[in-house]
Amino acid sequence: MSDRVYKWAVVGMLWLICFFNYADRQSIFSVFPLLQKDPGLQLTPVQLGYVASAFMWVYAGAGWMAGLVGDRLRRKTVVLAGFIFWSLVTLTFSFATKYWHVVALRAIEGFGEAFYFPAAMALISAYHDKDTRSRAMGIHQSSVYAGTVAGGILGGVMGQHYGWRSSFSLLGLLGMAFGLVLFLFLKEPSGQDRAESPRKESLGEILKTIAELFRIPMVWVLTAVFVGANFVAVVFLVWTPKFLFDKFHMSLSMAGFSATAYLQMASVLGVLCGGVLADSLARRYRGGRMMTQALGLFCGVPFVFLVGWTLQVPLLILAMTCFGFFKGIYDSNIWASLHDVVPPERRATAVGVVNSISWLGAGTATVTIAAASQRFGMSACISATSLIYLFFGLLLLWGVSRFMSGRSVPAAATGPSVSATG
Repeated sequence: MSDRVYKWAVVGMLWLICFFNYADRQSIFSVFPLLQKDPGLQLTPVQLGYVASAFMWVYAGAGWMAGLVGDRLRRKTVVLAGFIFWSLVTLTFSFATKYWHVVALRAIEGFGEAFYFPAAMALISAYHDKDTRSRAMGIHQSSVYAGTVAGGILGGVMGQHYGWRSSFSLLGLLGMAFGLVLFLFLKEPSGQDRAESPRKESLGEILKTIAELFRIPMVWVLTAVFVGANFVAVVFLVWTPKFLFDKFHMSLSMAGFSATAYLQMASVLGVLCGGVLADSLARRYRGGRMMTQALGLFCGVPFVFLVGWTLQVPLLILAMTCFGFFKGIYDSNIWASLHDVVPPERRATAVGVVNSISWLGAGTATVTIAAASQRFGMSACISATSLIYLFFGLLLLWGVSRFMSGRSVPAAATGPSVSATG
């Protein structure tokens, strides 16, 4: 297979891994009502919030370490070992019988999944230069939405008919089998942006590496914006299945479908459009990818508000679909924008650190919204998150005008080799 073709095959293989990444983490939210009724669990809304946060906080805490590992070890090995590990944890989750089992296993799953994105994004950037990077990452990002939809529907349908444990058994077994198969096909690229021979580093050297990233002003801006956007995304991922179940009296399977399908599938179209638009703007403007992200945030504001406010199902579906599309435009460039401002040899570290900070902040969303909804109602809480989109859209535009003004520099005539090694 030629290098030109194989670099897109890599995107396809990572797409499938990321599909499982999000299906595994999403399926639990569709069975929250069953966890509340399970005789051995009987969880309160706040306890459900902690179940969700356990994943996010450990995911956040491990992210910086995952980034450092992704810049120092073979990214293929990091990606596939993490995949098999979190699939095993997902399978084990089906045997949980106590509240502490549920919290502990979600936390361990968060640790395993943390190692995927830093190494995977660095792998894509090694194969794709600035002319195709947003498109490649946009296509990969679509797997986030496809996996979320699949996990939400699978959790709801199987939970309704076979019990809440069934989807975790299926996803865990399939993930482990697929991870072993991919060891034969996924290859490590040769190039200068990977540490071929990892060396021992002191804690001081590691902290210095991280500090160097934050000497770049736009890293601060992109990190802050990602925290805000991810906060809103987490609210939708965690609470909309139960929100639809409670407010619109949908069945468990229909709530799982409606909470994910319209929003996430629209996001697939959004990331594809956002990738093409961003690659085009990035050829002309230094901040072209960030401009595309800001567009997605601003256009999403009214639809986030409408999701919480409307009492009509058709308007709800329209609002979720439109929000999903514009969310996809933002999401398509989360990592491509970051890779525009950090050096190649620090890409996995940058993704790991920024992902850690983002999920640490977003992890507060589950418990915060659960507590606030007891006083103000879930509808009002969801609508209020539209203000977060507005604020961070303005912050991103300020960052572009302050730190990324000017025309884009043409891509170098030569770049790192993308020939594959096993």
